[in-house]
Amino acid sequence: MNYLNDLAADIEGWKRDGRYRTMKVWESGSDTWMNLNGRKILQMSSNNYLGLTHHPKLKEAAIAAIEKYGVGSGSVRTITGTLDIHDQLELELAAFKGTEAALVFQSGFTTNQGALSSILGADDVVISDELNHASIIDGIRLTKAARKIFAHKDMNQLEAVLKETQKHRKRVVVTDGVFSMDGDIAPLPDIVQLAEAYDAIVYVDDAHASGVLGKNGKGSTDHFGLNGRVHIQIGTLSKAIGAVGGYVAGAQLLKEHLIHTARPFLFSTSQTPAVAATCLAAIQVLRESSDLVTKLWDNANGFRSELQRLGFDTGASETPIIPIIIGDPAQTMRFSDRLLEEGVFAQGIVYPTVAMDKGRVRLIVTAQHTKEDLAFALNCLQKVGREFGLV
Repeated sequence: MNYLNDLAADIEGWKRDGRYRTMKVWESGSDTWMNLNGRKILQMSSNNYLGLTHHPKLKEAAIAAIEKYGVGSGSVRTITGTLDIHDQLELELAAFKGTEAALVFQSGFTTNQGALSSILGADDVVISDELNHASIIDGIRLTKAARKIFAHKDMNQLEAVLKETQKHRKRVVVTDGVFSMDGDIAPLPDIVQLAEAYDAIVYVDDAHASGVLGKNGKGSTDHFGLNGRVHIQIGTLSKAIGAVGGYVAGAQLLKEHLIHTARPFLFSTSQTPAVAATCLAAIQVLRESSDLVTKLWDNANGFRSELQRLGFDTGASETPIIPIIIGDPAQTMRFSDRLLEEGVFAQGIVYPTVAMDKGRVRLIVTAQHTKEDLAFALNCLQKVGREFGLV
């Protein structure tokens, strides 16, 4: 059998359904305005929430680290790959998150894979929100634990599952802090209260809450004043922090256990010194001032209100992630393409990332966007929205 025929058939099906995408090759670094095919395009889909990718302190830290350490770390963390810059970053992250310890991984995706596959065994059960991120889903698949799914943010169903899983050794309730496709926030106080009542572990993935929610961007646990009551906090260094990587924040014993059992940590070369230094500088910038986080929320709340005033369906959004729900996959992609023609990049997201009838363009507002940038985006969205009968 020629396996390429099967691949070609899949691709042709995606093209017929209007779901096929080619990757855009940008000619400039992550920024508010970026170069694409010789044009300046307003970027409205970047996870660079605080604009830190070009922050002078981060760039200076990266350059200094290369001069001191070179471009690579040379090994996995458990051999010769733990440099003092890695140790310093983890100490700073733990202090920032208010936990005993933190452990850095190479990406947010591998953080969930490593943590979930390490803490869950055959006698345990994991209880997961149905809209949790793919990295959580894949991390759960790597375990032998029993699996239960509760409807999105449905606390009655979560309590019912907690009641029926009493016989399991460990019960781990897993949720995103901010859900990446809809931009809504997990009801973390209710989850924590239920977990405490039924002696369960709370595991929160703050990929889109890191640098966004909480004082100085400390995350959803801080946002709700639940410090000390959430057992495992997952964070990313790849979005608001401006670089790349992920981390687990929690108890010192958890860190020591993961060092010995988390396969992505054990078998991947550690972060480059420049990346570690960049992340360390970013955390220090956040601790010094909340100005960027404040600007982010001012921009996001104002922009969302204007979209709703125009008549767009922004779903359940309550964060800088603001979807415009369109529905049909092909129509969604055409809408995204028309926006690009007008000078705005807003990525279309369709099945299987979201339900077949829930296609949307996902807008992400950042602290870097000026009032003029957002006004330009709104004008383009209104024009294209009228063409498509959305406003």
